Amino acid sequence: MKIVRTLGCITACLIGSSSVSGTPLKLTQVTDNVYSAIGAPAPPSYENAGHNNNLSVVIGEMGVLVVNGGDNFLLAKGLHEAIRQITDKKVVWVVNENGQGHAFLGNSYWRDQGVKLIAHKNAVEEMRLHGDSILKRMQNRNLEKAKGTYVAVPNHEFEDTMSIQLGNTLVELRYFGPAHSPGDISVWLPQTKVLIAGDIAFHQRLLAIFPDTNVENWISSFDKLAGLEPACIVPGHGVPTDLESIRLTTQAYLQFLTDAILEILDNDEGLTEAYAIDQSDYAHLNTFDELATKNAGRLFQTLEMEAF
Repeated sequence: MKIVRTLGCITACLIGSSSVSGTPLKLTQVTDNVYSAIGAPAPPSYENAGHNNNLSVVIGEMGVLVVNGGDNFLLAKGLHEAIRQITDKKVVWVVNENGQGHAFLGNSYWRDQGVKLIAHKNAVEEMRLHGDSILKRMQNRNLEKAKGTYVAVPNHEFEDTMSIQLGNTLVELRYFGPAHSPGDISVWLPQTKVLIAGDIAFHQRLLAIFPDTNVENWISSFDKLAGLEPACIVPGHGVPTDLESIRLTTQAYLQFLTDAILEILDNDEGLTEAYAIDQSDYAHLNTFDELATKNAGRLFQTLEMEAF
């Protein structure tokens, strides 16, 4: 097994193959008791079974906490099979990092196992309002790989912070404010300074700006994240990394795009100019072709409305 240390992170490929629904996922060791099944650096698809985000695992003395339910029942089952290969401790909590399908649709598997489910109250509301339509889109994409999946809304929620004690291992759920999508949260392990940041941290793929993304607060919330001084960050997508790598392709990108669009508005220019913003400095990131122009258009429309 090859192990590489980068700052506070260990990278060690341990188990399994890429995401094949229902079979053990490949786990990457982050620290002594933290692992992550790293998702494909691409949009969700039938081929990757919806596993394009990171599904992380924290092993404590009194049980296991999982971050993200997964995109579907079978994918969650594959994660559980991988967990069973590294520990005999029971999974006691599943944390949904937001209200997106790949964060919560796999809750259906975990609920059937009797595991406690938790998310931020805004993410819970998103699941209640839009869970059925999110499920339908996943079923249309995953076909037979969607078998067994149903909407399982968490039975626990919180607003700002919540602490979970896994024996001697302290896990803190933290909400830094509106950002990428409703109810985005991060999972902080203060004893080892590992931050499972979720979808407020990107570095290998271009982030997505949605109609309900709060870019201004996302930029400022990043400073709250940085204030923790994490030794290692597990982003929502991509391999574990350090704070500065995340800053360059998350906070700096959002600020760059904001400044460019504000200049367009100051010049009384429009959407055409927003679409033409030169984002080539970020063209090396996965999903650039799918998202760059959309990001500019959505942020332009938001800032244009705020100007009136």
